Amino acid sequence: MEEIDVPQYFLCPISLQIMRDPVTTITGITYDRESIEQWLKTSEDATCPATKQPLHRDSDLTPNHMLRRLIQAWCTTNAKYGIDRIPTPKSPLSKSYVYKLIRDLKISQFYHNALKKLDELANENIEWNRKCMVEAGVTKVVVLLIIKCFKEGKTKGLEEALRILYHIWTATPENKQIVVENNDLFESLTWVLRIHIDNHVVVKTHAIKILKVITEVSSSSSSLIGQLKLDFFMLITSILRGKLSQQAIKASLHVLIQSCPQGTNRMKIIEAGAIFDLIELELSNPEKRTTELIFCLLAQLCSCADGRAQLLKHPAGIAMISKRTLRVSSATDDRAMNIFAQITRFSATNVVLIEMLRVGAVSKLCMILQANCEAHLKKTATEILRFHSNVWNNSPCIQVYLLTRCAR
Repeated sequence: MEEIDVPQYFLCPISLQIMRDPVTTITGITYDRESIEQWLKTSEDATCPATKQPLHRDSDLTPNHMLRRLIQAWCTTNAKYGIDRIPTPKSPLSKSYVYKLIRDLKISQFYHNALKKLDELANENIEWNRKCMVEAGVTKVVVLLIIKCFKEGKTKGLEEALRILYHIWTATPENKQIVVENNDLFESLTWVLRIHIDNHVVVKTHAIKILKVITEVSSSSSSLIGQLKLDFFMLITSILRGKLSQQAIKASLHVLIQSCPQGTNRMKIIEAGAIFDLIELELSNPEKRTTELIFCLLAQLCSCADGRAQLLKHPAGIAMISKRTLRVSSATDDRAMNIFAQITRFSATNVVLIEMLRVGAVSKLCMILQANCEAHLKKTATEILRFHSNVWNNSPCIQVYLLTRCAR
């Protein structure tokens, strides 16, 4: 193909490629929109790449329509040389349009179309769309819409509202304030998890994912997390048991982990039967990240006597912990050793110690000493083996020199 000389002013100063959507900054330099937006988003100092003048991250980017038309005409003229025509870019979302959609939500005949359009904008996965919608106040609008559905017992528009809220939510002080000011939001989301609704997997998955981000925002404040009831934890553990979706399972685990530091919540989670459900979930061989979350939660629950008792009561409790040790990740190994340390320190009956020997947990402790593990894991394994060497010393399954070394 014959080489074509591209006019220099058609090229983006950042990417050095033909601009598809040329925009001009307040410094007077024209860039391709995607390149300059990425530059402003990722650069430490928000400056104009060409002039080095200060350039605010929220600076207006003015479309350069004249240059875009010149580029499109040039591409069309040189199509025979293999130059692709550049389509006219879609105009960026404006706040005035978002405000109009918000107003339309208050008019019954426009409600459905306005909500559908907001849903489409949130789902386009364009950072500018989300930013524009948040600044226009869409977050609070959809929160109030979800609460209204709950209070009226209606589900019309609920799926779209949940999806919009999930896509535009960010952990900002403003959003935290919205949660604080709207106590009914938490109850509304738990209501969604209880009701029968069309497309229930998608709707309930979005609801539990929003609960996850709300508990993360609220974890520093005991007001919301400390008021959670046993019924709430029974509802969350039922999602683990029902295996609604992988996303819902991981979000549920996050909710329980964020709630666990509150001592009363820990007891409620145990009372809700979470430990049995966690063990059964892990026995189904979930993905790596799910296993890490399960072990993180189990380690917290086993810090109290009732939690350890529930783990030991399950026929596969110790065996499951042992099997996953040294097989998943260093994070899982760390939590597994924490669980073993809690059990052998506070719940080490002869029955428990013999069970650990029978299912291979003691062998795993010995393997920790030989494997390329963190020093603190080796130290924990050494302490456990030394403390109970009188029970395990005579086992033909264990290399005697390891126990002897630990017993000294």
